Amino acid sequence: MAGEKTEKATPKKKEDSRQQGTVAKSQDLNAAVITIVGLFVIGLTGQKMVELMAELTRESLTKIANPQNVTREGIGPLVSEAGMVTLQCILPIALACVVAGVVILVAQVGFKITPKAIQPNPKKLDPLKGAKQVFGPNAAVEGIKSILKVVFVAGPALMVVMPVMPQIASMVGIGPIELGILTNELIMKIARNVAVAYIVLGIADYIYQKHRTEKEMKMDKQEVKDETKNMSLPPEVKMAQKRKAFELSRARMMSAVPDADVVVTNPTHFSVALKYSDGMLAPEVVAKGQDLVAFRIRELAAEHGVPVVPDPPLARGLHKTVEVGQQIPEDFFQAVAHVLAFVYRTRPMRQSVAA
Repeated sequence: MAGEKTEKATPKKKEDSRQQGTVAKSQDLNAAVITIVGLFVIGLTGQKMVELMAELTRESLTKIANPQNVTREGIGPLVSEAGMVTLQCILPIALACVVAGVVILVAQVGFKITPKAIQPNPKKLDPLKGAKQVFGPNAAVEGIKSILKVVFVAGPALMVVMPVMPQIASMVGIGPIELGILTNELIMKIARNVAVAYIVLGIADYIYQKHRTEKEMKMDKQEVKDETKNMSLPPEVKMAQKRKAFELSRARMMSAVPDADVVVTNPTHFSVALKYSDGMLAPEVVAKGQDLVAFRIRELAAEHGVPVVPDPPLARGLHKTVEVGQQIPEDFFQAVAHVLAFVYRTRPMRQSVAA
């Protein structure tokens, strides 16, 4: 079937997609690895954390037992010491989780900085594509994944809790130290079981994401042929093709100038031709250029009676931010409206002079 995407993505297509930020990665796998590393570090540093917090609690209670210490001068060092102890407890865990997050991300997608992936892309705001993400097959898969996450978390937790339910019932009346030890052991068992189950789910999700990404990058036979042909062409031929395509594009742009409603100028360096008609949400840039191209646009406008209006800030702004074929953004509505109002108001005068 013509146009059917049945071919695997070529290395060039994969690299281009990577530059745009399209890579196979699983956020669930990231979270699972970070959770396991965090639990491991807590296991290593837990005893030290308890000792530090216990010592801080004893010192704090001893100091505030004396009313003379409950002043601005006395509370300040106490709060500062509490902050330092808290930082000592949290910092090793936080650093380990950050390192784990970076390592697992690099393991999934490799280490390569792609600036294009973080650049604003208006195509990502397409409501139709957004609707497909919400109501399409991917949404169903994400829903199933969410259900599995609940099962994978609840199942291992129940496997730990159910056997010790009689023991939990008998904890009434035991001392705080014993209660803390038993509670800590129970929580760590639950956390370890959940983390192992979560990493299994994360690996499965990564396999699915890899399959999904490869499927989305598939090409049809004609795309593969065109890409192979372009890669085999000498650089001189490629440059000639680009130059020819540029010339054709410029010719099409210039052919739209006679039908424009107005040309906004710098008045010498920039020229931007605008067109507006009923049914359009906003005026559209049909041609734009700088220096010699700007001069040619003004020439064509003069030959075909298209008004040329000097407005340096507007011309520079439109030339910098709006591409040919795009409608102007809301920021320029008021300025362009004033220009078009002037053009429509003076149109009868120009027509009478031409007659």
